[in-house]
Amino acid sequence: MQGDAATIAALFAVDPVGLGGVALRSPACDNRDQWLALLKSLLPSQTPLRRVPLNINDTALLGGLDLGATLQAGKPIALKGLLSQADGGVLVLAMAERMSLSSAARFGSVLDTGMVALQRDGLDTSAKASLGLVALDEGASEDEQMPAGLADRLAFRLLMGAQDEDEEGPEWTAQEVLNARERLSQVTIDDEAVQALCAAALALGIDSLRASVFAVRVARAAAALAGSNTVEEEHTGVAARLVLAPRATRLPPAAPPENEAQDTPAETQEPPEPPPEPPSEPESPDAQNKDESKADDDQEEDPSLPENLAEMVLEAAQAAIPSGLLASLKIGQLQRAKTPTSGSAGALQKNALRGRPVGTRKGEPRAGQRINVLETLRAAAPWQKLRQRQQVHPEGQKQRIVVRKEDFHVTRFRQSGQTTTVFVVDASGSSALNRLAEAKGAVELLLADCYVRRDSVAVLAFRGQTAELILPPTRSLARAKRSLAGLPGGGGTPLAHAIDAAILLADQLRKKGETPIVVLLTDGKGNIARDGRPGRAQAAADALAAATEMRLRGFSTLLVDTSPQAQDAAKNLAKAMGAQYLALPYAGANSLNQAVRAVAGRS
Repeated sequence: MQGDAATIAALFAVDPVGLGGVALRSPACDNRDQWLALLKSLLPSQTPLRRVPLNINDTALLGGLDLGATLQAGKPIALKGLLSQADGGVLVLAMAERMSLSSAARFGSVLDTGMVALQRDGLDTSAKASLGLVALDEGASEDEQMPAGLADRLAFRLLMGAQDEDEEGPEWTAQEVLNARERLSQVTIDDEAVQALCAAALALGIDSLRASVFAVRVARAAAALAGSNTVEEEHTGVAARLVLAPRATRLPPAAPPENEAQDTPAETQEPPEPPPEPPSEPESPDAQNKDESKADDDQEEDPSLPENLAEMVLEAAQAAIPSGLLASLKIGQLQRAKTPTSGSAGALQKNALRGRPVGTRKGEPRAGQRINVLETLRAAAPWQKLRQRQQVHPEGQKQRIVVRKEDFHVTRFRQSGQTTTVFVVDASGSSALNRLAEAKGAVELLLADCYVRRDSVAVLAFRGQTAELILPPTRSLARAKRSLAGLPGGGGTPLAHAIDAAILLADQLRKKGETPIVVLLTDGKGNIARDGRPGRAQAAADALAAATEMRLRGFSTLLVDTSPQAQDAAKNLAKAMGAQYLALPYAGANSLNQAVRAVAGRS
């Protein structure tokens, strides 16, 4: 086990609540398991250590209404969540890099207040939840990071690799950690050490004030672990190395060289000192004693002592900055970590809470799901005689229907997602002569039909060397008419660019939970390659490659051949795209609109 990793485990075990937690960035490997085992061995035996899965629901995490116990008791019975169950202990959070911002906010609120506020299912209670958090970050790239708000509330940031070799470091026992816990409340830290840690954080470009607070707490924990009741220089150095160094965003300004005054030009040098005054009368012994005592007081109140301590703390933090990070700081290329945006892991999943009922299933009515009373009573009815014999009723009280947890049924719903039709219109010279007017009319007619179903339409036009989104997804018929009326025609045919732009737009719509349908209106004859150079051979190859990528994405596509006669180029493109091919050699806007609706399953 590495020296710093073992020290972090021991310090965190001393004060898990005050230090917030550890952001452990490491793949699933033996080194990470060994560190977790070390932390578990250092924690007191009565300290709870629980794991939190990524997909835990709010009821299991925060608590809620215990339906089974409530029905048996005849009054509301609260169910404790995992946060309140881990009061005074440590939670291990798996895959923190995939945590949503809302979940991170819940954990951050608990770390700040030490309480869980429960206001749901007719309950309005609060429970104590003073705990520490070990956030396991398995991100493989710099873009995969846990939410910054959660990482800021954890004192330590530990980077561990699968191939890291063991290093000799301090070894702590559970008894030493227990003694440090008892001594922690008696440890004091002077103002000079606090000022030194704050000055070091400021010099390293650390904006958050929590870093300075955590550094002070780590220094006190280090002193308690060392058996001291006072924070010494070595303890502040440990805090600077383990708390401030991983958060550094810049290097401190370099100190001026010692011989700077010697190299100063003569014009800027200070004027020579005036000649000494003539000796005065000898002073009395009492005056000499006063001067000596005053000199001693000035030496004791030397303001350079705190600065020296601050320099020592800053050097300790700077020495702990990794070499790669140090080089990035020197050239000014360090970028702050970016939290992943929602939707980077795939399309959003809709909760089946609305729509058309399509039956029932067993389950508890939680997270907004609706209980099906009739099916619940049907499931409980065959067991009433047996349950009534097992139930004890006071005299004079009527027998009630006994419903248990396994009887609950909830209603299932089926809801059709919103559909967005993406028209990719060829506005090049050849299509402008043939079918551009019909394509404009078909888009307007289809948009009017989509308005009734509350669906959306988007229009991508390609001509010249690029593809342009002239109509973002909208239901506004007036906006569509204005956008299509100003669509010019003529120029080259960048077919590959158009398909790439359609893939990007359809992918964004899918991540929002919508169903994209791509309708490509073209004659299939591209003459502009992906690099912007003219050439039919390269343009055709690039268009087929882009079409293959769209087929692999699994989008619903339709290719409408707008040439006066069916073309093999359009057929081959539709085959590579996995699209339905539709040739309309002689058709107006109405015929084209009906064909698109029929192929898209809307007739």
